[in-house]
Amino acid sequence: MAMGRPREFDADAALDQAMEVFWRHGYEGATIAQLTEAMGINPPSLYAAFGNKEGLLKAALDRYTAKRAAWMDEVLSAPTARDVAERMLMGTADSQTDPDNPPGCLLVQGGLACGTGSENVPFELAARRALTEDQLRERFVRAKEEGDLRPAADAAALARYLSAVSAGMGVMASSGANREALRQVANVSVKVFEEQSAK
Repeated sequence: MAMGRPREFDADAALDQAMEVFWRHGYEGATIAQLTEAMGINPPSLYAAFGNKEGLLKAALDRYTAKRAAWMDEVLSAPTARDVAERMLMGTADSQTDPDNPPGCLLVQGGLACGTGSENVPFELAARRALTEDQLRERFVRAKEEGDLRPAADAAALARYLSAVSAGMGVMASSGANREALRQVANVSVKVFEEQSAK
């Protein structure tokens, strides 16, 4: 029996290209033709490597979140809750208006306007955003324990707030808002954390 030819493509480079297509067009808007052209492979190779379009999205999201992990570690290592918020939101303003990348955030853009047949995609994206929210909540719990935040501060609500502002900034960026507009949102939002500070 003849053996099929091995996949002859750089999976990481191909995923970077797929990630950009999903980022620009969302899951629903990204076609197999666009994905395979960007990745430099044919449809059978895509299906052999990733199973289907949703499998490709999950692999692209894994790559995106792995790249983002080092930045998140830097955000969480800020000395105070206020600094965590500032680092995250200013970083969001800068990254989501970076001319080298599509505007906005893949974890927001990827699931916009998903229709029948792709119901799992928004849940997949929400689950990944929830991981960030969990990290923030744990960091703010620690901030309370260290006396940085007021005893009455709600760590979960602050984490949810920061996640919501970050996602909203992603939508703004994808709609054409510039870096200065996003930084204005960040500056106002950081004041919430200043008000919750125990110092």
